[in-house]
Amino acid sequence: MNSGTTYISVIIPAFNEERYLPATLQAIENSALLLRSRDGVNTEVIVVDNNSADATAKVARSLGARVVAESEHNIARVRNRGAATAQGKVLVFLDADTHIPAELLQRIHQVFAAPGCVGGAVDTEYRPKKLSIRVYLGLWRLLGRAVDMAQGATQFCLRDTFTALGGYDESLFMGEDVDFYARMRRHAQHAGGSVCFIDDLKVMPSCRRFDQWSLWRTLIWTNPLVIAPLRRARFMWRGWYDAPLR
Repeated sequence: MNSGTTYISVIIPAFNEERYLPATLQAIENSALLLRSRDGVNTEVIVVDNNSADATAKVARSLGARVVAESEHNIARVRNRGAATAQGKVLVFLDADTHIPAELLQRIHQVFAAPGCVGGAVDTEYRPKKLSIRVYLGLWRLLGRAVDMAQGATQFCLRDTFTALGGYDESLFMGEDVDFYARMRRHAQHAGGSVCFIDDLKVMPSCRRFDQWSLWRTLIWTNPLVIAPLRRARFMWRGWYDAPLR
């Protein structure tokens, strides 16, 4: 996206995301320009096309992103594929349907000025149409904060941290983001460092999945008690990976 030495690499897994990707990439462009103008830091954007059947790759290239391919429908593997081609010192993992504020990349750059910061995550704001789902997701957000758990709508780390952890666990088909954050926290503790949770800014993931699903399906498929024992069972999450979303 910018010429010169890359400092931050934004990695976006994308499966059939031609509809949502333009807004996400535009938000990243705005954030990257702000970071470059204020701190002189360069950003690259990598879209990992996960065997899409639509124009995801074409859209990404037309908007200035570098596109790499990964055919296996495993989100951990897709994230790792992007990281393997990244050039930045800092890796930012962002979902393809998540909107970020313009100040976010600069804020991520700033947190690494803190001694020992190895990575972190960004607070999320969900706005589903159904009140019941909004309350449910809000409660999980509060619980996650209470137990220092962070999901992967936007996670970030130093490249050295990512390498030390071996990336995302490709044996997991669900919860790989929570697992990565937990391992990053343990790594930081052993190294005498810290993880940095950004809550003064928030990212906004799309709620299309929850808007299309019934309440009971959301309650089951987002319940850690269900996910934990079955997160390595590929067949259990076929509907999550393969079901069409509008």
